[in-house]
Amino acid sequence: MHTPQHALILAAVAAILSPGTSPATPEQAKEKCYGIAKAGRNDCASLSGRHSCAGQATSDNAPDDWTYVAKGTCQKLGGMSVAEAKAKIKK
Repeated sequence: MHTPQHALILAAVAAILSPGTSPATPEQAKEKCYGIAKAGRNDCASLSGRHSCAGQATSDNAPDDWTYVAKGTCQKLGGMSVAEAKAKIKK
């Protein structure tokens, strides 16, 4: 006999195992890219501590704000690694 809880568990297991929920492939891997986020379009807290949440960047391309990009594309987009951003912020 199937209970509502049993049906819920089966649905959760099916969702986890469905093809659309596979782990990220190398092609989908992301990295943080500093200095390319547009105002209001950053992905999380600033490196310098100016703000603590996504969407709070106040200027374009601030060296302490970041956004996720496809792994290996940050420099091509004119961005910086975390080490480069930290060095630029200290200047």
